[in-house]
Amino acid sequence: MTDDVNGTGVTKEAVASLAATADPRLRELLTGLVRHLHDFARETRLTQAEWEQAIGFLTATGQACTDTRQEFILLSDVLGVSMLVETLGGERPPGTTESTVLGPFHLTESPPRALGDDIDLVGNGEPCVISGRVLSEDGTPLPGAVLDVWQADGAGHYDVQQPESQPPGNGRGVFTADDKGRFWFRTCVPAPYPIPTDGPVGELLRATGRHPYRPAHIHFIATAPGHTPVTTHIFVAGSDYLDSDAVFAVKQSLVQDFTDTDDPALAGEFGVPNPFRHARFDLVLEQTS
Repeated sequence: MTDDVNGTGVTKEAVASLAATADPRLRELLTGLVRHLHDFARETRLTQAEWEQAIGFLTATGQACTDTRQEFILLSDVLGVSMLVETLGGERPPGTTESTVLGPFHLTESPPRALGDDIDLVGNGEPCVISGRVLSEDGTPLPGAVLDVWQADGAGHYDVQQPESQPPGNGRGVFTADDKGRFWFRTCVPAPYPIPTDGPVGELLRATGRHPYRPAHIHFIATAPGHTPVTTHIFVAGSDYLDSDAVFAVKQSLVQDFTDTDDPALAGEFGVPNPFRHARFDLVLEQTS
């Protein structure tokens, strides 16, 4: 029974009810959640109407999720929780590529691509080439490393947002590094874009006076045997919103120049018109074995 004014009794009972949880980590997580959530309610003097509104918001967030939209990831992103959890995941050795958020658009399987392929299937952006190497932390190349790549088009939309005008897999590809750990592919320079604002997360941003924009970027997941995978971006240097990313994901080491390149021989090698934009980006993975 709980009859204390501040509800500390109900908190104790709720925490005690978790004592028999067999999984110790689950017990730790649920206990912390209950304690902090109860403390939040006491600290803010949460009202019944406000709690009902919060439940309605979370219900609407779940209802907005589809096979091609993940509103809960979007909510986690704009509250900074995604980036916080990523940060708490542990420090990587100096010199290895920093990680950042997965984002809400890694929802479909990227198609396999050959090195040098063009992932811009709609041609609505400025052509560019991305090239680099996948390396171990000691600088050793990692032949056969796999890179999952996805990005918005030149107008700032992902394929899953515009199925009527973008073919499936536009802006996406899975590449395998060559025998020297090298990779390269053609695409377009990505544009800054707003995260979806037609759902509950958009309502939250408007209510808090926040903009929904992300700076221009390309997503990568790099994997190689015996190494810790890394989920990361490269951000376009000079892009708008680098200092106010709606999901707090920018790290200075991930900001890369997309250089204006006037080199007919290199353009011919990559199969792009000259001049072109070129970004070089090495991914350095932490060795685990």
